[in-house]
Amino acid sequence: MAPTKKAIHFGAGNIGRGFVAELLFKSGFEVVFADVIDGLIKSIQNTPSYTVTEIGAEGEHSSTITNYRAINSKTNEADVIKEISTADLVTCAVGPNILKFIAPVIAKGIEGRASGTSPLAVIACENAIGATDTLAAFIREEKNTSADRLATLSDRARFANSAIDRIVPGQSPDAGLNVKIESFFEWVVDQTPFAPHAHPEIVGVKWVDDLKPYIERKLFTVNTGHATAAYYGYSRGKKTIYEALADKEILDIVQSVLKETSALIVKKHKIPAAEQAEYVEKIIKRISNPHLEDTVERVGRAPLRKVSRRERFIGPASELAELGESVDYLLGAVEVALRFQNVKDDEESVELAKILQENNASEATAKLTGLEASHPLFSKVEAVVAKVQAK
Repeated sequence: MAPTKKAIHFGAGNIGRGFVAELLFKSGFEVVFADVIDGLIKSIQNTPSYTVTEIGAEGEHSSTITNYRAINSKTNEADVIKEISTADLVTCAVGPNILKFIAPVIAKGIEGRASGTSPLAVIACENAIGATDTLAAFIREEKNTSADRLATLSDRARFANSAIDRIVPGQSPDAGLNVKIESFFEWVVDQTPFAPHAHPEIVGVKWVDDLKPYIERKLFTVNTGHATAAYYGYSRGKKTIYEALADKEILDIVQSVLKETSALIVKKHKIPAAEQAEYVEKIIKRISNPHLEDTVERVGRAPLRKVSRRERFIGPASELAELGESVDYLLGAVEVALRFQNVKDDEESVELAKILQENNASEATAKLTGLEASHPLFSKVEAVVAKVQAK
C-alpha cells in the first residue's frame, strides 16, 4: 500500500538512513531525503531499497527499507521547497553546525504551505540540547521569515525538541546504502508544541511533556561515557571502544566520570539514584558491544564541539562546580579530549591543535569552552589546558 504521509529528512547519512528513516518507513511515511552530496543522492535515487541490520546481544535482525526518494538540495533547492510545502513532517540529522544552512530552505517550504493545512511538524534529531529550538531560531530570522509572517508561523509549523540515542558504528567500505546499527534506541520528543493538534504518529517515539531530564541524562551519560572511553582509548593506543573498555583502568575511569555526572542528574532531575546507576550499567554494556566494532577515532571526532560549553564534559562539570561538587574525573576526560589533535580526516582536531598552539591557557580555555573567567570551573579547566600545552 502506498504511504499516505510524507516526511522530508535532511541528511542522508547513516543516522538518517539507518535510524530516522527506518522508523518513519515503519510508521507509513514516504521519506524524501535531502542532501548535498552528489554521489550519495544519485545512489539513493538509483537504489529502490536498502537494508538496516540491527545488532544486539541477542543477535542480528535485518529490515528492508523502501518508499523513499532523494533530492539534491544544493542543485535542486526549489524541488525540496515544494516537497516541504506539502509534507507532514521535517526531520534532520545533519550536525548542529549545519542547521543554519538548512533553515532558509525549510523556511521557504513552510511559507509555501497552503492555508488551512495542518502545521508542519519539525523535529531535529541531533546530538545537541535544544537543536530544534536552534533550527527554529534560524528559521525565524528576518532574512528567512519576514517580520509580518512571524506572528502566524505557528499556524504553518510546530517545532519540537527531541533526544535521540542510538549507536551507529563505522560501516564497511562496501556497505553501499546498507546500514549496520545498534538494536537499542531511544527517541524522545516534546509533545507540548503540537497542541491543540495531534503529534505525528511515529513508531518507537516516546512523547513527553518535559524533555530536559531525558536530554541531559542521555547527553551526560551516553555521550559523556562514550567520548571518555574514546579519548582515553585513543591516548593508550586502543583501536575500538570495546578494546578501550576491556582495559580495566579505562573502564574504572569511565565509571568514575559517570559517577560525577550521575550526582548531577540525580540531584537536578530527581531521578532515583538506583535507577540512574542501573542506567549507567546498561549504557556501559551497550557501548562495550564488540559486534559494533566502533573505532575510537569515530567516536572521538569533532573534539571542539565535545568540549564546548553545553556539551558532554563542560556542561555537567560547570553545574557541578557551581554546586561545589567534585569534577576531578570530568577534568581528566577534558584533558585527554584536548590531546585528541591532528587526527586524520578530523578537521576539528586540527583546529584544536591550532587554538592550543596560538593562544595562552586563559585565552584557549575561554575560546574552547565558552566559560566566563569568573566561573568556578574556569581556573580548573585553565590548569588542564596549561598542562596539555606543556605536553
